[in-house]
Amino acid sequence: MVAGDLMSRARAGDGEAFRELIAPHRQELQVHCYRMLGSFQDAEDALQETLLSAWQSFGGFQGRASLRTWLYRIATNRCLNARRSAGRRRAKEWDVPGVEPPEPTRLGEIAWLEPFPDALAEGVIDAPLGPEARYEQTEAISLAFVTALQTLPPRQVAVLILRDVLGFHAEEVAGMLDSTVDSVKSALKRARAGLRYRRPTSVSPPSSYAPAEEVIVARFVRAWESADLDALVRLLTDDVFVSMPPIPFEYQGRDVVARFFAGIFRAGRRFDLVPTRANGQPALGAYLRAPTGIRYGTGLYVLTLSGDRISAMTRFDNSVLPSFGLPRSLPSA
Repeated sequence: MVAGDLMSRARAGDGEAFRELIAPHRQELQVHCYRMLGSFQDAEDALQETLLSAWQSFGGFQGRASLRTWLYRIATNRCLNARRSAGRRRAKEWDVPGVEPPEPTRLGEIAWLEPFPDALAEGVIDAPLGPEARYEQTEAISLAFVTALQTLPPRQVAVLILRDVLGFHAEEVAGMLDSTVDSVKSALKRARAGLRYRRPTSVSPPSSYAPAEEVIVARFVRAWESADLDALVRLLTDDVFVSMPPIPFEYQGRDVVARFFAGIFRAGRRFDLVPTRANGQPALGAYLRAPTGIRYGTGLYVLTLSGDRISAMTRFDNSVLPSFGLPRSLPSA
């Protein structure tokens, strides 16, 4: 009866009733937009457009599908429009003063990739899965998974997320996309094949809060803050993978990654690290020590663990720090 009253009031133009109705779905819609777009900022924009569109058209919502399904339909189509637009984040040139990086293993394609704060995914990655879901929610928000999604055609991404991550039935997905069940099944088959081909085999999905995680992260922090290259390299897997969007350089393999880290330390750059979490993985805000004593935020490192080693590190620039509640600078220690 309470839900029915809220529905009636929202249809009549009561904004507070509408906000109360959609509140239980807001976080999961934000995570959905992030999986679709790979960018925290783009996901925020798509979420706001979704909620505005839902509010403007709510008077016509007849309840033939659930409110949740109706909202996912709007959000998915907003994200498809964003994926097709040309205004994505562009790649940047290498811009670290005094550091000459080694030749990259390859150049990355996904310049717009951004991390997602775990604090905003609380309750979402632990939510019950739909009957058709094939992925654990922690795996489906990992950087490796989200990165791989960005390499697929937009419609395939939408179908794979709605079917394999969220567990919607094929009939529901066809309705959301104004398509047919056969078309949805075909797109899903292609998306699964594309994901198997594109997904980095060396980067395993994170095991959320693994027992040894705190120990490994603490060892990384000590090695990085003291510029102890040998200790750092001992923490890496043989096929460790390092990327740094929006700079397209990517490095794979312990030797070349060691040379990359050595160049940073040889330049005399020393850091303090502040722990946080992103994409279900340990993350660290990086602050460069200045001669004045002030420490300036230079970026965010997200670590992927494999057993008792680090199998990947993704470095993002300092524009992402505010999303994690981290300051642009720290005072003198």
